[in-house]
Order: sequence, then C-alpha cells, then structure tokens
Amino acid sequence: MSESPTAQLDWDAQGQPLSRQFGDVYFSREDGLGETRHVFLDGNDLAARFAALPAGGRLIIGETGFGTGTNFLCTWQLFDQLAPADAQLHFVSVEKYPLSVADLSRALALWPELAPWAEQLQEQYVALHAGFQRLLLAGGRVVLTLLIGDALDMLPQLDARIDAWFLDGFAPSKNPDMWTAELFAQLARLSAPGASLATFTSMGDVRRGLIAAGFAMRKRPGYGKKWEVLCGHFAGTPAKASNPWYARPPAHPRQREALVIGAGLAGCATAASLAARGWQVTLLERHAEVAQEASGNPQGVLYLKLSAHGTALSQLVVAGFGHTRRQLQRLQQGRDWAACGVLQLAFDDKEAQRQAKLGAAFPRELLQPLDRSQAEAVSGVSLPAGGLFYPEAGWVHPPALCQALAEHPRIRLQLHSEAVELRRVDGRWQALNDGRVLAEAPVVVLAGAAEVRRFAAELPLKRIRGQISRLPQTPASAALSCVLCAEGYVAPARDGEHTLGASFDFQSDDLTPTQGEHASNLQLLQDISRELAERMQAGDLDPAQLQGRAAFRCTSPDYLPIVGPLADAEAFASAYAVLAKDARQVPDIPCPWREGLYVNSGHGSRGLISAPLSGELLAAWLNDEPLPLPRSVAEACHPNRFVLRKLIRNS
Repeated sequence: MSESPTAQLDWDAQGQPLSRQFGDVYFSREDGLGETRHVFLDGNDLAARFAALPAGGRLIIGETGFGTGTNFLCTWQLFDQLAPADAQLHFVSVEKYPLSVADLSRALALWPELAPWAEQLQEQYVALHAGFQRLLLAGGRVVLTLLIGDALDMLPQLDARIDAWFLDGFAPSKNPDMWTAELFAQLARLSAPGASLATFTSMGDVRRGLIAAGFAMRKRPGYGKKWEVLCGHFAGTPAKASNPWYARPPAHPRQREALVIGAGLAGCATAASLAARGWQVTLLERHAEVAQEASGNPQGVLYLKLSAHGTALSQLVVAGFGHTRRQLQRLQQGRDWAACGVLQLAFDDKEAQRQAKLGAAFPRELLQPLDRSQAEAVSGVSLPAGGLFYPEAGWVHPPALCQALAEHPRIRLQLHSEAVELRRVDGRWQALNDGRVLAEAPVVVLAGAAEVRRFAAELPLKRIRGQISRLPQTPASAALSCVLCAEGYVAPARDGEHTLGASFDFQSDDLTPTQGEHASNLQLLQDISRELAERMQAGDLDPAQLQGRAAFRCTSPDYLPIVGPLADAEAFASAYAVLAKDARQVPDIPCPWREGLYVNSGHGSRGLISAPLSGELLAAWLNDEPLPLPRSVAEACHPNRFVLRKLIRNS
C-alpha cells in the first residue's frame, strides 16, 4: 500500500486554487460551476436522465479527478432537484492527490450556492487514506466512493458498471501520464452498455484514443473561451466477468425485502445498508436487545493491525477504518465514542521491527512512530516503550453504533426471535423456531457470528472466547488520554470505568466471567504500564470482585471476514471438479448459488473496522452496485474461497 500525499496548492489573487504538482487550475477562472454544468452535466444529459429515473432507480457516475469536489456537488445538487425521492446516486471518483480538509473548505467557500451539499461532504471528509474510501451522504441516498491513488493503479481494481463518465483531471499537456490508452481501456472495461462520456478537452489524441477503446465520440461547443469539448457514448462490447465462482449472482427479486439474522454489528450494518437502498428489512435477534454478544462490550477499539505489504486484510482494514470513523460522526462524542487516538506499544523487538516497516509504508496522517518520551507525552502515563500512534482512532461503545444503524424506518427489529431453521418456499426464505414462522423474505443474510453454521455448515468459522474487565476510574487514572494496546488494551474511562482486556480462550464454551481471566487481564495492564496500574490501584483490586463480561469472537482460518453470496457446496464441487486436475481452468459454468442466501460473519476482533463496510459490500452484491473495496479484496472475503481452495488442494 503506497502513500498518497495530499494536494499542494497555491491560491491566486481571486482566491482560486492552483495545483502546484501540475501547474494547472482546478476549474475555469471565469465560471467554474458554469463550465462543470455545461461540460459534464449537460454533456451526459444528466438532467433528463435524473428526471427519468424510476422509483427506486439509480445512476452510477465515474470520474477521473475528484479535485475540489465541485463536479460531484453540482451533480448531487441536480440529482436532488430532479430525481425521485427514493432514487440513489452512486459517484465513483479517483484522485491521486486529495485536498486537505482545510484546502477543501477554502475552495468550496467560493461557491455559496453549493453550501447545503458542501457542508455534508465536509462533515464526512475524514480518515481518507490511500485506497478505496466510501462516504455515505444524505442518509445513504448519495454514495461517494473515492479511489485515492493513481488512476491507472486504482481503476483496474474497481468492479462497477458506470452509466456516465466525467473524464476530468488536469489538462493532457499538464498531466500526460493520465490520458493514455491504458486509461481509456479501463473506462471501456467499466462501462455499462451505452454509457455516456464527457470531457473538457477536445485534443485529437484523446478523441482518437477513446474511439480506439470503443467510444463513439463527437465534438460539441465549448464553454466560455473554450471552442470545443468532447462527448460520446460507449459503443463497444461490455467486458465479460472473469471467474464464474466470483461472478455476481442473478439480480435481486423485484420485492426488495430481506431478512437479516443477528443484530450484532454485522447484522445491524447490513440492515442499515439495505434500508438506505429502499429495502424493507426484518432484523431478527434472539436476545432482548441488539448488541448482546461480541458487539456488547462497553468499549471497543478501532484497532488497525496492518501489514506493510498491502495484503487484502491490510487494504480491508484501512478502508474499513475510514468508513467506520465516518459513521461515528453521527454518534455523541465522549459518550458513544472518542477520537482520542490509539497507541500500539512496541512491546518487544519483533513488534518494534514490524512497526518500523509500517512507519515507512504508511503516511503520518494514519500512523506516527513515537519514541518512548513522545508516547508518554501523548498517553499521559509512563510507558515501557514507544510505539505507533493512530491519531484518528479511538474507542467506541459498540451498542450505540448498533442502535444507530438499526434505527431506520425501513428496519423492523424483531427481538426474542431465534431462527433455528430456514426453509425455501415459493421463492421466499422462512425463518422458523419450533415449526413457527418468525419472518420471511426472498433474501436472507446470515449475520449471527458462528451461529450461521446452523444454515451453512460448510463455512469454517470458529469461536474464540474473550473476557474484558471493568475497572473503576480513579482521580489519578483520569490522566490516561488515549487507548493503549500491547497484548491487550486499556481505554480511557467511559462513565467512570476503564475497559481492560481482552483474553483469548480457544477451549471454553462457558461465557461466565472467571476470576482467573480477570487476574490475567490485570497482568496485561501491568505489562502495558506499571504506572497506570498503580494509578488504577490495580494491586488492591480483587479479581473475584471485578465486573466484566465474556463473549465469543467469530473468526475464519485466514482471519478475513466471510461476506457475500453463498453457493451450494456440493453442486459447486461437481460443477468445477476440473479444477482438481488443473487449477488454471475456468469452466464456462454459472455458479450454483443458493438463491437469495448471503452471509456477513467472521470479523474476529476487528468487527468495529470490518463489519460496517462489509454491510456496504453485501448491499453492493445484492444491488449490482460498485463494490466498496478492490475486487481482489472482495474475492478474498468471498464465501466461495474455501470450497475453491478445497477443490484445488485435493488436486
């Protein structure tokens, strides 16, 4: 994963931004909004297309060069004016040098008429790091997916069908590396049949390159001092999906109804993502409230366990961290979450070496290597070592996030409802308990952690017991100003209590908190900071008297979550049996899906980071939308990976 630096700007006498990297303007000096509307909105006939959207319809726009976001905001403004109230706008934009928060605010202040939309964008414009970053706006009616990095690196990772293209970016003379045959080939690969395209340039090389890629292009009058611009449509053959076992299942039923089993973080996030898209969702929970199992701890940590090698898990963690961090903006700071930062201590030589590699691989906006004295200054307590500080991270009260996600008028929360059987009747799934139908819908999402094995026994999920301890805050322990992590973690106090944990027990199935694990957690505290343990008077605490809770983490063998559509394992093995002889074969056989059955589980100890974004990933599978993650990462999380590996391993 490479660092993506922010844009370096200069400002002219009129207060307009210029790119120092490219020596070019971001928009017309005469009338930036007028140029955007003429070139991109009119060039793609968006007014008529928004007005013609059916109820529940959507349009997907792709853009090269997000810049100051003015193209996006003008599009959103027009969408609000003309599209049906329940329509959805997807906007996917790639940007190599994103503006800083301060520069974005300064640039957008130039356009007072866009303020109602710009304010919402700026409120969500946080934790944007290299890779895929999803922003939900207007309650999810508008979905912005920013691909932060070079267009020729990012677009090949995108899985989408774009309806209209804004080919923007700095002028070909200033930025020749972007305007290439490779870029035009990616635009063609990602285009829906007949997708429109508009660009401000009329250069012959650009027009000929687009035509060679399959676009029918024509010139049209320009705007202001510009004589001509280009527009056109994709006239080529749509790209064919690659591996059938990772292809998108057939389109969802006309009845957009779903049944989600399990109201922990994965289930609540899935329900929220579907409800935002107009689905009616029944959320089944066997307990009396949401977030009663692994999502029920008083404090969870936005914990970024990264790799310097850009693995699928590392990409998921960075994208998921940003998404969750933006979701928290809707909660009450201090009570439901705190952006106090997280410090990962370099507790031994191996961890110090790992952190040194991460410090070289990621930007300081995401993580900052600190020596011991710096770490002590940040944390407010004495420490045994320095470490990595994540300034945008912190702690979260997971039940509050679950409750916020589940509070949607299209979500019906059904408590005291444990699904023990699923059956398919006349194209609908029925969830039953003791022969009684609890609820039914054409689509079911299994989000009940390891309990999903009741209905999908082939999934290799395992449970790991974890116990946290609740320690009373003391006047001296109030000095702790960030979350500290080593083998365990301790958080600044919430409601007068610190959360300390968490143990790992691979054997026990008993969720009764034990004295032994409270004692083990107290030892974790000693290892993190002896001074903090003294401030908390930990030596005087009796493990037998401590309060806490235990729950099961649910994880997979490769520590990636399991998110996506489920196939019939036996039929899968039969359909693709040739892979056992030659793993390079790609049989032209549709995947035997279990119609309408999906899963979102296996998040382990990273649920706060991976579960909310996985809700978006699941909604993208169900709605045939742009995936919020690189295609390779979505495939790495796909349920079919296990049966596929088993086939190949037996070759």
